[in-house]
Amino acid sequence: MKIKIRGVRGSIPTADPDTTYYGGNTSCIEVEEEGWRLVLDAGSGMRYSNTGERPDNKRIDILLTHLHLDHIIGLGFFQPLFDPAMEIHIWGPASSKQSLHSRLTRYLSPPLFPVLIRNLPCKLTLHEIDNTEFKIGPFTVQSEYVIHPGPTIGYRITGHHSVFVYLPDHEPALGRTGMLTDPRWISGIRLAKGADILLHDAQYTREEYPFRTGWGHSSMDDALHFATMAGVKHLLLAHHDPDHSDATLNEMFSALQTRHNNPIHHELAVEGMELELP
Repeated sequence: MKIKIRGVRGSIPTADPDTTYYGGNTSCIEVEEEGWRLVLDAGSGMRYSNTGERPDNKRIDILLTHLHLDHIIGLGFFQPLFDPAMEIHIWGPASSKQSLHSRLTRYLSPPLFPVLIRNLPCKLTLHEIDNTEFKIGPFTVQSEYVIHPGPTIGYRITGHHSVFVYLPDHEPALGRTGMLTDPRWISGIRLAKGADILLHDAQYTREEYPFRTGWGHSSMDDALHFATMAGVKHLLLAHHDPDHSDATLNEMFSALQTRHNNPIHHELAVEGMELELP
């Protein structure tokens, strides 16, 4: 399983010189195995998914966690959508109010975007999902609703030998710092359990979080605590706040290391990072 980090900034892209190391593009991750390609979220980092060769099977599956703009802003700039030879599947959270098609059309239509979703040349299929499990090539994908404003799901992706869990926008225990002791009341804990790699929301410092309770994001401390409870092997701290410079992120991570002597391998996710699991 190969994992490519295309964007890990939260909320809005940044182009500031002091955010270039960790990157300014919003959420987008590629996962590949046996020639099958998944693209997790369609933030501004999706533009970098246009590079490289198309999969031999001429199919790409896009898994959206939710439809906030920072997670779909790159969708209209994804070149395979304009290729008639490509088969594109978009998976996203079901809603009781509007279909996935209706919600995506609000972005992929004038005046926000010049091309209507129905006019995209690719072979496009939309899938609405909730708490379920499904297969895509060699991958078994589990989806589960998690705490974040609006319908939002996290993903557990199991390949032949490895597990990658994706929770980029997530407030595990609403309004609590330090988590609960009973995992039954912690959002997303079943998805993350025993993962080889977990990419998790870590937007705030522990001092910022109390002033942003209910916004659907996590502090670095809570992300590490969550990963510990879930028995994760490797934690990627992501969804970096647009107001946090590279220097600020380094300071936050250094303070985290000082406060916690945690055996879990954890690090800040960096745009352009590539990882490989057996």
